[in-house]
Amino acid sequence: MTKNLVIVESPAKAKTIEKYLGKDYIVKSSFGHIRDLPKKGLSIDKANDFNPTYEVSPEKKKVVTELKKLAKGAEVWLATDEDREGEAIAWHLAMALGLDTAKTKRIVFHEITKPAILAAIANPRTVDLHLVDAQQARRVLDRLVGYELSPVLWKKVRAGLSAGRVQSVAVRLIVERERAIAAHQSASSFKVSGNFLNSSNNLIPAELNSKPATQDDAKNFLDSCKGSDFLVSSISKKPGTRSPGTPFTTSTLQQEAARRLGFTVRQTMSVAQRLYESGKITYMRTDSTILSTLALKAAEDYIKKEFGNNYHTLRQYKTKDSSAQEAHEAIRPTDFNTTIAGEDNQQEKLYNLIWQRTLSSQMSQAKTDKTEINIAISGHTERFLAKGEILVFDGFLRLYGGGKDDTILPNVTEGETLTPQNIIASETFSRAPARYSEASLVKALEEMGIGRPSTYAPTISTVQDRGYVEKKDLEGQERDVTYITLENGTISEKTDKERYGADRNKLMPTAVAEVTTDFLTKYFGPIVDYDFTVKAEKEFDDIADGKTGWNKMISEFYNDSFKPLIKASADVTREETSQARTLGPDPKSGKPIIVRFGRYGPMLQKGEVSDDEKPAFAPLPEGSDMDNVTLEQALPMFDLPRTVGTTEDGKPILANIGRFGPYIQVDKIYVSLKEDTPLTVTEERARELLAEKLVQIAERNIADFGKIKILKGPYGPYITDGKKNARIAKDIDPTQLTEADAKKLLADAPAKKKFVRRRPAKK
Repeated sequence: MTKNLVIVESPAKAKTIEKYLGKDYIVKSSFGHIRDLPKKGLSIDKANDFNPTYEVSPEKKKVVTELKKLAKGAEVWLATDEDREGEAIAWHLAMALGLDTAKTKRIVFHEITKPAILAAIANPRTVDLHLVDAQQARRVLDRLVGYELSPVLWKKVRAGLSAGRVQSVAVRLIVERERAIAAHQSASSFKVSGNFLNSSNNLIPAELNSKPATQDDAKNFLDSCKGSDFLVSSISKKPGTRSPGTPFTTSTLQQEAARRLGFTVRQTMSVAQRLYESGKITYMRTDSTILSTLALKAAEDYIKKEFGNNYHTLRQYKTKDSSAQEAHEAIRPTDFNTTIAGEDNQQEKLYNLIWQRTLSSQMSQAKTDKTEINIAISGHTERFLAKGEILVFDGFLRLYGGGKDDTILPNVTEGETLTPQNIIASETFSRAPARYSEASLVKALEEMGIGRPSTYAPTISTVQDRGYVEKKDLEGQERDVTYITLENGTISEKTDKERYGADRNKLMPTAVAEVTTDFLTKYFGPIVDYDFTVKAEKEFDDIADGKTGWNKMISEFYNDSFKPLIKASADVTREETSQARTLGPDPKSGKPIIVRFGRYGPMLQKGEVSDDEKPAFAPLPEGSDMDNVTLEQALPMFDLPRTVGTTEDGKPILANIGRFGPYIQVDKIYVSLKEDTPLTVTEERARELLAEKLVQIAERNIADFGKIKILKGPYGPYITDGKKNARIAKDIDPTQLTEADAKKLLADAPAKKKFVRRRPAKK
């Protein structure tokens, strides 16, 4: 009989913990959540205090059966994670196993080390029902919003859409940022830089303290400098410092891992989870920047031993968010003497980042000497400013962050005359707001108090999975940039090309995101309002602190705010939400040309819907959207598909725009158009593209037996009959296979697994 049963969330964690406990303990995993709201149906009794109906997940029934057997006659210890979600999992375990929460032992720890585990065993508590209620309130609120708002979107916007308290607000942020970028009017000005020589012929680079607004202003300024004297008017030298960053919280780790390692938010959390479960780092879901007394002492010992006493400075950071729900400890290594940890390259990189950041937070400031030289211009109020900085003591930069290259200015004296080598006015342009990356979206959500760090990764994944947001690389565009140079008393001008707007891995809204955001903002403004989401988080905190009941909070939200909005939205027509805009009449038929959002996205429509005649539809032109497409751009789109000409053997060549962009088509052969458009591609060009495609197809075909073919694939040669595929082993020469061989290999190949799309749980 088992004397003590310890239940954790993950198998990896169970194996690690079992090593630290004696033979009287058995450690088992619940494999995460075992009980939740059913996937189908609301399962919330709105007439009875909004009480939810939970069920054991079908895939967890065997786990529950096993745990029930082990729990009989044993002392049960619930050792799920230390955050609210972990507390709720512990409560659900107690309910599913028939345990008394008032008597069942609950233990928590923020690191999986032997001292931490033994200390937790020595200091058990019971399940904190206030924390459970806070998590339950979040779950019920999100289920109500998701399950009652999503069907409204299906009826009014498009089938298959979803809404969520945090996800819809995140989408709104991305949509509004994209619109701010589109509305930005780039204005140019001129940055004036000068290179000066002192009496010893040493170079001093400097920059003018103001920017001429126009090209004429810049040219006039340089012209006025022809006879001017340039004098050192003042020299200031002062010490400067640079301080290390705080130890990592969940969100700052996500941001820094994206910036330094190129990790996605989901990837960071997955890798950190494995490091935590193997006992290498502390718990990775935390809002706290605090380090324990033991960690501070361990960091001090390591720094003094490896770098010297002068590299150590004791710091205890305060958590900015006073309501941080996981205010235990920052993310840190469990052992600072372990400099390399992890089972793969990703784990090693993330561990090293955490190790360096934590230690550097306890290291001394970097010290610099800063020098500023003011250069006066005779006859002008403007002045040039030269800045230099020398790293005197590297401090924490020795370990983390790296130092900038020293900018050393030569010695000059006040009143000394400098000789201008050249003065250059470079055209610069004002920048639009930056598009969100995953990391910058996390930062924005955290700064605004929307959601919790533990929810950011699933939220960002959800908005991409649902088709609201796409992660894209932007090629950018070219523009002319003017440079005006004064050198040896002569002014010259030149124009170069500059690429701007290029970017990588940016989050961009789709058309459905814009339409959905507009609909929700107009008819459900309070729900997607930034302040509402922040207020909800504050109310969850109050529930966790026992200041209010979760049923009361949900009742006030649903009956006073949400239900009236759902009722009012019933009268909204689909036409109203389609954002239809009439561009003008068709010159030939007189029918209106309309741009609107349809079932499959933005589209053009010719004519109104009537019983007599159905309207014609066409795609939007490449590079346009619903807001900027014009009548002149729209009219030719109704000529698609367009017959470009014929092949040499007389087959028609069609050009059109499809789901994956513009293309030409001959029979069942499709060729994507990258540089050409379906409206302008010529017969000659279409034949060239078709010939290139036929060469690719021929190179791909190893053998053709009619219905059965042997093809080259991205993962090697394979056999296919159009419905079933069979891989060819590396030791088999595919060119030597006969039709009979191909049929046998195809028959012996395993059947293709059916893909069943699962609906993710609403956030």
